[in-house]
Amino acid sequence: MLLVAELVVVALLASGATAHADTVVLAIAGSVDEVLTNIRNWLMGILAGLATVFLTIGGVRRVFGGGDPGEQEKAKECFRAAGIGYALAALAPLVVTVLKGIVGA
Repeated sequence: MLLVAELVVVALLASGATAHADTVVLAIAGSVDEVLTNIRNWLMGILAGLATVFLTIGGVRRVFGGGDPGEQEKAKECFRAAGIGYALAALAPLVVTVLKGIVGA
């Protein structure tokens, strides 16, 4: 362990040059319209992904419920949540269009 620590210290001292970092802009939006479009795309993806997870959980509960009424009811709730998620994902472009109208983009 001591040998590793000594090697690290030697490596740090041997590289005595100063490190310079350039400023890099990773994401810059050209307009408000572009920002709202990106928000819409992210929102649709997240909602559709969550709805798919709920649909999968509901299907698993339905299949493996074994006729238990409690599990069947939980499966129905998962299916309902998945339907709501898919509906919200489908309505996301409408919400962004309304926001564009409010912002004036």
